[in-house]
Amino acid sequence: MHPTTPTTPAPVRPHERTGPTPPPKAARPRTTGPRRWAPLGFLLPFGALFLLTFVAPICYALHQSLFKLHRSGLGLTPPTTVFTGLSNYTEALADRAFTSAVLRVLLIGAVQVPLMLGLALVLALLLDGRRTPGKRFFRLAFFLPYAVPGVIGGLMWSFLYQPDVSPIARALAGIGLHVDFTSDGALPWAVGNMLTWGWTGYNMIVIHSALKAIPGEYAEAAELDGCTGWRLAWHIKIPMVRPALVMSTVFSIIGMAQLYNEPVIMRAVAPNLSGDWTPIMAAQNEVAANNYQAAAARSVLLALVIFVLSFGFMRFVNKRGAAQ
Repeated sequence: MHPTTPTTPAPVRPHERTGPTPPPKAARPRTTGPRRWAPLGFLLPFGALFLLTFVAPICYALHQSLFKLHRSGLGLTPPTTVFTGLSNYTEALADRAFTSAVLRVLLIGAVQVPLMLGLALVLALLLDGRRTPGKRFFRLAFFLPYAVPGVIGGLMWSFLYQPDVSPIARALAGIGLHVDFTSDGALPWAVGNMLTWGWTGYNMIVIHSALKAIPGEYAEAAELDGCTGWRLAWHIKIPMVRPALVMSTVFSIIGMAQLYNEPVIMRAVAPNLSGDWTPIMAAQNEVAANNYQAAAARSVLLALVIFVLSFGFMRFVNKRGAAQ
């Protein structure tokens, strides 16, 4: 017997294939005419408001910061606007009061922002626990300080800080601690406490909403592996709410750089608090003196500081996230 040699099947020609033929792909219709510009019509209201309320003021401030008002003689003639380039910026950077105000706000933010967000995260995790009693009450109680207008909260805290009538100072004096919350050394901590009291509840709600969006299957699978309690929060919940934490941090940095209401209200009980204690207050002083060009330069410098801090933080967080 001769060994059988395997035979290869003959290739099937395209016209000999069996089975249902796939339907031809429908040609993608081309949008022409008014329908092509319909999405732009929906974006037009937002784009117009964005240009008018955000881009246009920034461009105008940049333009104003490059000029100065020149007064000649005894001031009887109207002042003339003179192009001076970057002289307003060099004067602002040489102004020790303005640079001190920027550094002061940055130091307050370096302590207050992490402390506030850490406290908000702990409160959100406690509210997210299964066995936490009175969740509705505590959720409202934690959020209530944010519902109080900032001016009202500042007036309340200024009363609590005033040395003559402060119940906190009296209670501390009863145990031998004499604390003056309006002194130069205590003012940054007092203002930082006001901010923490007012904004912790807001950030807690943001983080708690992100915790509620986590699918329950993740927690159940972790509990089956023995990961419960704070281990569950550290390894599962906190990494899952990382985007909410990043967003809250960026918003807190922007808000800290724009600190204004609380120090202005505190001046009623703390006369030693200078009128240029924060960068916004320094720019407002220039506006009160009709020196709009110098105020514009200080505002642009503050905007640059906010841009560098916020986008620098986001870039740092994204790099760490990509490395992990």
